[in-house]
Amino acid sequence: MFKTDKHDEAELCRHPIFRQVVRYRSTDTSLILERSINRVQLLGRVGQDPVMRQVEGRNPVTIFSLATNEMWRSGDGEMSATGDISQKTTWHRVSVFKPGLRDVAYQYVKKGSRILVEGKLDYGEYVDKNQTEDLNATK
Repeated sequence: MFKTDKHDEAELCRHPIFRQVVRYRSTDTSLILERSINRVQLLGRVGQDPVMRQVEGRNPVTIFSLATNEMWRSGDGEMSATGDISQKTTWHRVSVFKPGLRDVAYQYVKKGSRILVEGKLDYGEYVDKNQTEDLNATK
């Protein structure tokens, strides 16, 4: 569908949708820079009132849980009006680090509120309460 010559690549770069998926070349021919995106949008309900935590030597962070729901109808096809409706709830742990925003989230976000969260995925490691092993977490 798409041609790959330099003229077409330049045309794609001008189109807003493709601007972020086309490779950008530096003057050094051995170095090719490629953009990527780490962006997440979640729309759901808050599962608990936010808490603000601070670890020694670090800035405070506001943390709360957010539930998102996925619903589908099991049946012969997507357009089928028959079949059982199934639902899956996924819980997300949201951490707000930005100083002004973390204070607003702590003050105004409440359990049961429906909110839209935009941010990025970040995977970190932590030691459990018994300090027995490092565990991976999505932040």
